[in-house]
Amino acid sequence: MSQFPTTITEIQEGLKAGEFTAVELTENIFSSIDSKDEKLNAFITLNKEEALEQAKAADERGYSDDAPALNGVPIAIKDNILTRGLTTTAASKMLEEFVPTFDATVVAKLKEAGAIIVGKTNLDEFAMGGGNETSYFGKVHNPWDLDRVPGGSSGGSAAAVAGRLVPAALGSDTGGSIRQPAAFNSLVGLKPTYGAVSRLGAIAFGSSLDQVGPMTRTVLDNAKVMEVISGHDELDGTSIPDLDRNYTAKIGQSLEGLKIGFPKEYKSDIIDADIQEKMQQAADWFESQGATVEEVSLPHSRYGINVYYIIGSAEASANLQRFDGIRYGYRSPEAKSLEEIYVKSRSEGFGEEVKRRIILGTYSLGSGQYDEYYKKAAQVRTLINEDFERVFADYDLIMGPTTTSTAFKIGEREDDIVKSYLSDLLTVPYNLAGLPVMSIPAGFDSNQLPIGLQLAAKPMDEATLYQAAYAFEQGHDYVDQAPSI
Repeated sequence: MSQFPTTITEIQEGLKAGEFTAVELTENIFSSIDSKDEKLNAFITLNKEEALEQAKAADERGYSDDAPALNGVPIAIKDNILTRGLTTTAASKMLEEFVPTFDATVVAKLKEAGAIIVGKTNLDEFAMGGGNETSYFGKVHNPWDLDRVPGGSSGGSAAAVAGRLVPAALGSDTGGSIRQPAAFNSLVGLKPTYGAVSRLGAIAFGSSLDQVGPMTRTVLDNAKVMEVISGHDELDGTSIPDLDRNYTAKIGQSLEGLKIGFPKEYKSDIIDADIQEKMQQAADWFESQGATVEEVSLPHSRYGINVYYIIGSAEASANLQRFDGIRYGYRSPEAKSLEEIYVKSRSEGFGEEVKRRIILGTYSLGSGQYDEYYKKAAQVRTLINEDFERVFADYDLIMGPTTTSTAFKIGEREDDIVKSYLSDLLTVPYNLAGLPVMSIPAGFDSNQLPIGLQLAAKPMDEATLYQAAYAFEQGHDYVDQAPSI
């Protein structure tokens, strides 16, 4: 077959109809990676031998209605999610040669569902960055414009899906790391409710913020992956028990009567005019479908960046203590004493952005600074949560832009750390509140760069997100538009 489909739904239909086999599809995917990834740098490690074995097993199982949910579907995994026997680096020199002895829960669930693990995607080192420019393994390039960033930190996953290398990939989202790359690449990216997806085996950055989620080309594909990877995990103390995982339940339903809040804070001049125009068009479209869109306020969301970089960095400083040159990971060959093992291994093994956040987090947790910084940030986090609770008492969804701008040029913000951090301005409040939130394609700016629409729902109400997102997707033609690499 000369042209293979690039969405999960189309792949499943083709496999079931016998138009191609999973082995043929997987071989084609690796051929595409060989020809395109030199330009994108989306992958750090490929899993070719095992993937072809998984594809052969999928073909042997067959594609009847009772086959596993993702049987024969190729998926890529962000390289901060553990994969047994397959190098997991977190895009850091510190873990350049680390080979895990077990699968993360989400990876185990994908394998159980018959998915084919293609390889590990590039990211900002330890998921710290907004442009996928801090990776030890080199910068990732945006398929829509190779001179621009794909977004971070899940930029490799985004580039792999947008570049039609794989139909789906897993990312992780601590402050927008799924949604921002999804917006920059015209993809569907979901940060689930905190606790809906197990974090076991995801290398921790900010433990109260991190969530693993799917990145796909279509809304239905996204829901299909989410139904597989979600659910209670007794080995994750933050995992939600008795979770309703029927995320496709409302897909196709009318939007009549849905109430959507559009925060006035999302109409600021800090947001590009092209993006604001697309958001107003989206609001008008939702109203044309019978939904109500009204202005609301999230007054404390403007403090989200400040709160995030204190709390996230503090948690990172604690989580990254384990990478010390003793148990596993990089150890400096120059170290001659125990103190030098710690100092030299961490100084040489971590990149500049990771060290910056460790220092910031350690400082804010210090005995003289704790009340002034970390405690104050935790208190403002509560105010941000209360803002969302007030809005969701009257509304089903909150809408707004995912990002303040479209994808910026590679290197453009490397010397302006504050501007780089502000890339997460519109995404971090939802991590602080643990809400389910999704970015979906909303069109293109005057430079033909993708724009993302962000939709958020009440905790554990991903089904309503998928309902609204699917309706919006069906009402527009953005899915059919592809980058030319």
